[in-house]
Amino acid sequence: MSNAATAVHGDGDDPRADLRWGTIPAAVLDAVDRGGDREAIVDGDHRWTWGEVGDAVERATAAFLAAGIDVGDRVAIWAPNCAEWVVALLGLQSAGAVLVPLNTRYKGAEAADILSRSRARILVTVDGFLGNHYVAMLAGHDLAHLERIVIVRSETGDRLSETAETWEQFLAAGRGVTAAAVGARRAEVRPESTADLLFTSGTTGKPKGVICAHGQTLRTVATWANVVGLDETDRYAAINPFFHSFGYKAGIIAWLVTGGTLLPVPVFDVPEVMRLIAAERATVLPGPPTLYQTILNHPDRAQLDSSSLRLAVTGAASVPVSLVEQMRSDLGFDTVITAYGLTEACGFATMCRRSDDAVTIATTSGRAMPGIEVQVVSDEGVALPAGEPGEVVVRGYNVMAGYFENPEATAETIDADGWLHTGDIGVMDDRGYLKITDRKKDLFIVGGFNAYPAEIENLLLGHPHIAQVAVIGVPDERQGEVGAAFVVATTGTTPDPAEIIRWARENMANFKVPRTVHVVEALPFNPGGKVMKFELRNRLQEAP
Repeated sequence: MSNAATAVHGDGDDPRADLRWGTIPAAVLDAVDRGGDREAIVDGDHRWTWGEVGDAVERATAAFLAAGIDVGDRVAIWAPNCAEWVVALLGLQSAGAVLVPLNTRYKGAEAADILSRSRARILVTVDGFLGNHYVAMLAGHDLAHLERIVIVRSETGDRLSETAETWEQFLAAGRGVTAAAVGARRAEVRPESTADLLFTSGTTGKPKGVICAHGQTLRTVATWANVVGLDETDRYAAINPFFHSFGYKAGIIAWLVTGGTLLPVPVFDVPEVMRLIAAERATVLPGPPTLYQTILNHPDRAQLDSSSLRLAVTGAASVPVSLVEQMRSDLGFDTVITAYGLTEACGFATMCRRSDDAVTIATTSGRAMPGIEVQVVSDEGVALPAGEPGEVVVRGYNVMAGYFENPEATAETIDADGWLHTGDIGVMDDRGYLKITDRKKDLFIVGGFNAYPAEIENLLLGHPHIAQVAVIGVPDERQGEVGAAFVVATTGTTPDPAEIIRWARENMANFKVPRTVHVVEALPFNPGGKVMKFELRNRLQEAP
């Protein structure tokens, strides 16, 4: 390998490039056949064997066929981590449908926008989770393509909306669909068929749908699982939300291809999570750095049993060396790995290896995954030498097919040579290890969730007292970063920062809500009309 940060290939052969299955439905059949009576999912008091998972997926597939779902149709899931999420996912994909996951923190307008633009025909959701009534949130929004709403769990016991049905009712409608019909539909799904449509925001502030296929998703996830060392003996505490690329792909799909046991966690509550880990002897606990910091800082830490844990995979924010060392010495992890990825790359691009030292793990995002290329390039697209910062670009089987019905944005992101331009600024060392140093696209990361200033600004402009707004990310000890908003008042109004924050909590997901609001007379614009956000950062740094 040269000392230049030119195209860097993952070391060695792709260990799972020759997959025995090319589609997620085929992977389900294989996992069920291999797993049999072994435990597959533990969700509360309910324990599912692999055979039972296979039967449940078969019934769900039949129900989606009975509902008229065809290959390529979109089905949305808006729910917390639970066994039904997994069954609905594998059922809809076995029916040839495309997953559209919705963030459980979304408010009605945010969810309705994605449901509308994806033209999802069915929404699978819950009622009453953390006091949220998702169906009611959608009232008043134009959802012409949404035909059915299915409630997999209800915590309220109230009568469901006339437009909704229970999961049991939905499954019952599929009883007339034959096993032959289910098998025939499963066979129609090809490796190149779209598996999922994950919406991720950009600098325009409007979320874009990322298209990934069955074959590339399986190969990418199987390669990741091989590098981190997952196998069928692992018991996976799935705290990362399934609606997120990492929770879905490094969670559900990784569990599927390795055949272990999945332990879905709907809410991150330290005592409850640690009780689950101890009781179920969980071995794998991925998450953002804040997850481990929260456990380590919990007042009852001394009473929490983490002795079964062996593997942690983290990223999405800077990781102190001391944290890696504590995760090993205090929490008992044998292996701690950091990684870097993005939705447009099937969630994965670079990762550390199990043999890496604590400093490498904490200060880099590892090197390219096997079979994938990574470069650091100049603004002109020229590969830069080791040690020089530039834009990170990625090429390989993990790169998305494109943005849903948005060829212009696709062409801006994937160049003629197949390089995916991530918008992230990084530096690569002479070993090929990457360090992410900045974000060209201006996003910041709140506790592992991407927050996009342009999207937040567009939402804040809905407040009657805000004429102009600029949002930046600022350091936060617990969350990594949080939002700070600078607002200019509409004429004749006096914005109240506390009231704006309350309003924001009612109108957007909580990770997007600015933690501070600063009322200013004017925003600093450059001659091109763009806000000079570095000046806003300087103001905060200079403030007493």
